[in-house]
Amino acid sequence: MRDHAGFPPQLIGLLLLLTLGWGFNWPMMKLALTELAPMHFRAWCLAGGAIGLFAIARVNRLSMRVPDGQWGRLTAIALVNMTCWNIFVIYGIPLLPSGRAAILGYTMPVWSVPLSVWLLKEPLTGRRLLGMTIGLAGMLTLLGGEVHAVGRAPLGALLLVAAAITWALGTIMIKRWPVGLPVSSFTAWQMTIGGIPILATALFVEPGSFNLLGLSAGPLFATLYNIFVAFIFCFWAWMKIARTASVGASSIAVLMTPVVGVFSGMAVLGERPSWLDYLALVLVSLSIATVLVPQRGSSTAVADTLPPAEP
Repeated sequence: MRDHAGFPPQLIGLLLLLTLGWGFNWPMMKLALTELAPMHFRAWCLAGGAIGLFAIARVNRLSMRVPDGQWGRLTAIALVNMTCWNIFVIYGIPLLPSGRAAILGYTMPVWSVPLSVWLLKEPLTGRRLLGMTIGLAGMLTLLGGEVHAVGRAPLGALLLVAAAITWALGTIMIKRWPVGLPVSSFTAWQMTIGGIPILATALFVEPGSFNLLGLSAGPLFATLYNIFVAFIFCFWAWMKIARTASVGASSIAVLMTPVVGVFSGMAVLGERPSWLDYLALVLVSLSIATVLVPQRGSSTAVADTLPPAEP
């Protein structure tokens, strides 16, 4: 199978919007969780995301019928990508002393790159290995002096690392077990199936109310932001990228997201970035450049690796 270390150039604009949308979502999640219980919050996000994406598929007359024989793989992908990832993240973040520890969730390339080499036979090019190494150095720099604090909250750190592993595994599953659906329907079905255990937890285990009208302005805005931006648009964009680009390239390409999250959190909280934050920004930018900047004579190779455009 032919592969390329680079990132499909026609998806760079989509990647930029995804980075901004998901990056700004970190302070939004923290704001929403001040008044909503974790699983109630995630149930709203998944339900709203699924309804929105099914509506988009319906308006555009896209197929929503799961092909025969593919329900099993769709269910497995949904449980890993939506159920496990959301549970690990939403319960892991509050256990850590700082929002920056959520960056542990973006150590995903540590797991996705070797898994893609093993399970998908993607080549581990020198360029991709360099990008992963520089990017992880940026993540560690972004954590800065809080590494010891993360060590004092091992459960939170373990949950976020587990989230990174499930994200990586889910991305591998999407490539290894393709589902014959348009991106919008595929993402909506994942949210529907993956949201069932989360809704059950919210209803029968976790105390709290589903009443959004009782929220104050800030948490209400944050919840609506999650539904319309983080779940309807960003999850659709990520599924599009994950199905089109190689696992290694897509994994490294999203490393700018936690950097945006840290700087947007500083803007919301009125904090000022330190020199470590700027150093991390430079390192992550260099990391992403290893997959976004095409190599000489690679345009034809990139075009040959892309699947046919889907609606």
